[in-house]
This record gives sequence, structure tokens and C-alpha cells, in this order.
Amino acid sequence: MAWDRQRTKPINVYGPPRTHDLVKAAIRYYEISAEIRIADGGRTVPIDGVFFGHDVGRGLIYEDANIKVTSAENSHFAFHTGDASGKHKSYAYRFETPDRVIVFTGDTGPSEAVTELAKCADLLVTETSSCEERKQAMIKDGRWEAMSPAEQAGIMRQATQGHMTLDDIATMATRANVKTVVLSHLTQRVSTDDYTPWAEEVKKKFSGQVVVAEDLMEF
Repeated sequence: MAWDRQRTKPINVYGPPRTHDLVKAAIRYYEISAEIRIADGGRTVPIDGVFFGHDVGRGLIYEDANIKVTSAENSHFAFHTGDASGKHKSYAYRFETPDRVIVFTGDTGPSEAVTELAKCADLLVTETSSCEERKQAMIKDGRWEAMSPAEQAGIMRQATQGHMTLDDIATMATRANVKTVVLSHLTQRVSTDDYTPWAEEVKKKFSGQVVVAEDLMEF
């Protein structure tokens, strides 16, 4: 949409390995439409001249006078085995500004590296998962019964090893001595969209502020 509305200034996307491939694939998806719009007239910059993907690793990612960005590999894919073992990467990011520090866990299981990255952060924006509620949602809509036992075991393995429970979140936040936890990327609940009980559960083991994320929140 940005390109379709005449954007010519480059947009750079930074992320873990294969971010470049992902952006390139997105450009390929829109290539036919872009060619038609250029043929229609009014556009001179091709779509691959606007969007660029960059693969970045761990450690210092970016720094200028206003912000410093560092990353650590989390444990979201640590349970992978066989040919996939170690192939896929998932990172957590720490943003340091003159007046505050904000850490995004990304999807992750319990992780010493992310706990260290989050040390003394003002804001910890964390993925939030409930394995049991995820299972119940799939049972309710029929997906669970349609799976084979192997598929069910795979779902549960990913849910328990690749994501954090509420107890995991409280433990990480306490050990990292963060000030505020923002519960985000919320697992769907069954028959309700009230996540207050989840925040209260985290508060049982974490003494700081706990907030359930909503779109357009400001801190």
C-alpha cells in the first residue's frame, strides 16, 4: 500500500536470519500488480527499489544519538530436532533511549538470555500464553479432534517449550528486576476476552505493574 500510494523513500526491515528472504518473497508476491501499475503510468520507482530486508544477528543491532538496540537469541525454536535443529532463529530486542529501556521478548520459552537482556528494563513487553486455554479453544472449534495423536503431541510440545506460561513471565520479570510488564500476543481465551485474571496471576509472583496490552496504548 505504501508503494501504491507513491512512496519512493526506502523502507528497511531488520530481523533475524531469512528476513531478507521474507521481504524478497513479499515483493515477488506484488510484482505482477506493480508491473501493471507502472504500465498504467504515474510510477517510476519499481517496488523492489523501496523495500529492503536485512538479516541481523545477536548483540548490537543499531545505535545513534537517540537509541541503542541490542538483541539476544531466545528459546522459541530450541525444541526443534532433526534437520531443523538450530536452523531457525528467534530474537528478543532491547531498546535503550535517554529516558527509558523497553524490551520485547518476541515468541519465546523460558530463556536465561532474554532474562539477562531485560535487566532493569522500564517496560517488558512479553508474549503471553496459556497452553491449556489454547488446547480448549481447539477442542471447542473441532480442530483438536481432527488432529492425529502425533499432531496433538507436536502442538503441545510447541506450546509448552516454545512459549512462556504466566508463571514463567512472573519469574523472568522478577529476576530481571523490570518495572512494568505488558502482556501482549495473547493466546485466545475460551468464551471471554477478559485477560484481567492473567494479569492477577502474574502479580502473585511479580511485585511491579502488570498491564494487559491493547491496541494504540501509550506509555
